[in-house]
Amino acid sequence: MTFFESLVALLALAVLLLQVSRRTPIPYPTMLAAAGVIVATIPGSPNIALDGHTAMALFIAPVLLDAAFDFPLAAIRRLWRPLVSLAVVAVLLSTAVVAWIGWAFAGLPIAAAIALGAIVAPPDAAAATTVLQSAALPRRTVQVLTGESLLNDATALLLFGAALAVQSHGGIDAMVATRLSLAVPGGIALGLFCGWAMGRLMPFVRGSFGGNLFEFVNTWIAWILAERLGLSAVLCVVTCAMYVANSPNVTISARNRVQSFAVWGVGVFVLNVVAFLLMGMQARQIVAEMEPDRLREAAIFAGLVVLGVIVTRMAWSLAYNGIVRAFPMIRGNLPPPSFAQSVVVGWCGMRGLVTLATAFALPHDFPQRDLIVLSAFAVVLATLVLQGLTLAPLIKLLGLAGKGDGEELLNKARRKLAEAAIAALEVEQGKVADETRRQFEIDRNGADNVCPEFDARQRLQLCAVAAQRDTLDELRDTDVIGQDLYEQLQEELDWRDLAISPEGRHLIEQG
Repeated sequence: MTFFESLVALLALAVLLLQVSRRTPIPYPTMLAAAGVIVATIPGSPNIALDGHTAMALFIAPVLLDAAFDFPLAAIRRLWRPLVSLAVVAVLLSTAVVAWIGWAFAGLPIAAAIALGAIVAPPDAAAATTVLQSAALPRRTVQVLTGESLLNDATALLLFGAALAVQSHGGIDAMVATRLSLAVPGGIALGLFCGWAMGRLMPFVRGSFGGNLFEFVNTWIAWILAERLGLSAVLCVVTCAMYVANSPNVTISARNRVQSFAVWGVGVFVLNVVAFLLMGMQARQIVAEMEPDRLREAAIFAGLVVLGVIVTRMAWSLAYNGIVRAFPMIRGNLPPPSFAQSVVVGWCGMRGLVTLATAFALPHDFPQRDLIVLSAFAVVLATLVLQGLTLAPLIKLLGLAGKGDGEELLNKARRKLAEAAIAALEVEQGKVADETRRQFEIDRNGADNVCPEFDARQRLQLCAVAAQRDTLDELRDTDVIGQDLYEQLQEELDWRDLAISPEGRHLIEQG
């Protein structure tokens, strides 16, 4: 089979598995991991070599932008303590434990061992999204896990980049130290510039397929520029996305948003499929070239790494629970997490696309690259299967299923939107009535001949939708509702907006 034939086979299988995942609590990345192994083991499957820098830009940049664009800044401000605990402390602890395992049991150099730790440290919340939504967990728990998946990637990839730089230079000198110190502020500054440029250029390409393509191209350009300048490409892309999503100077119409969300959803899904296929092929090649003794040692080492990442995350999640209960000042005004919530958060450690893509990015002459790549794939496969399949039963066992407040918040938000629409209509109806009297001509029989240049009903509809959008943004910015409910209600408003005649909308917008 050629690579294209293998890809088509996995895409067809992915469509089937996605339908199964929608009807079961099994996350689709769990199924994709198994499917990637199966397709890669088919006799005649090709061996595909992918450049490390290409893999990072191709797979990680779009996923980061997609996640950063959707995550609200208000949630980060309110939940920064648990987010720092998981996205920074947990990642550093996991990296340290795995680095020690790599140094002690595989004889890896310190920098290479840290690189391995950084590769397997960041969990992927997308793997747990299906289960968490179906279990209706408390919004705070879901928000923490979603925000963690965005911020922990930045922490892990910064560690990974630093480890690669130290390993390639044989140590830390003045040039390496300067580069590492400038990576974070430089990446943020470049991200702000790319976001500003993207916002200025978007109006010229919107309303066409070129507009959707421009979003992907801008993402990859931002990543490539940051890498060429020696800056943090992760922070550059995340900052760019958050600037565009939260800037008042960037407006996105309902039509463009609906189209863009659909395109990005499909694009990120296809990237996941390709990544699992490539990793399966690479793992098969590594296993085929290993001697039996070496393969047995690699399997034992990979098992230790899997055990290390699972135990470290669970231990820290429970320890953080005890710390914030003993020292309330650490958690601020947030209520302490329950023991059950801490267990679920600790068990939501499935690794995914970022771990796969980072493993791809290792140079081919990296010390014991085959062992590191095989261990990374083992961590992804083991956590997706073990934790992915047991997460839903664990949630039910702990009594957290159905504890969410999503339905109540959704009804409350809809009431707020309805009240905003009614208030706006009361103000607007007076203006419309005066203009309508001037626009309508009444003949002798009393028949109304509506002037085609004005439609009062459309104007009132648009006024109501605009007021609802302002209220919805306020509910999100004050963290009354989470991003999931915000996107659901935003989609409802978008389709309501699109139901209004385009001709009437254009005339009303022109005044």
